[in-house]
Amino acid sequence: QVQLVESGGGLVQAGTSLRLSCAAAERAGSMYNMGWFRQAPGKEREFVALISWNGGILDYANSVKGRFTIARDNRKNTVYLQMNSLKLEDTAVYYCAAGAVATRRPGDFQYWGQGTQVTVTS
Repeated sequence: QVQLVESGGGLVQAGTSLRLSCAAAERAGSMYNMGWFRQAPGKEREFVALISWNGGILDYANSVKGRFTIARDNRKNTVYLQMNSLKLEDTAVYYCAAGAVATRRPGDFQYWGQGTQVTVTS
């Protein structure tokens, strides 16, 4: 069992930056591939970014490529999502997830955090 806790969400203006963190309560969290997903009201949960357990694989949704950066610090059992040049359409609840497979599919991730709200205003 891996418990994940997201933090760093908030209310920001378009064009600014925000950094989300996802901390795993157990050291085992550093052995999983980690993904960030988001869900806007009335929409399905969508893939945002992925980093493999050792950082060797990085993947981004086209909508965030060039603006968002995923990183991890396995010494701290923490994954980060640096979000720059935020847009109104980035507004959503952001979730981190841990899985045994490096994939974009939410169903392939075994453990999920509770989510953190990101709201981008004009």
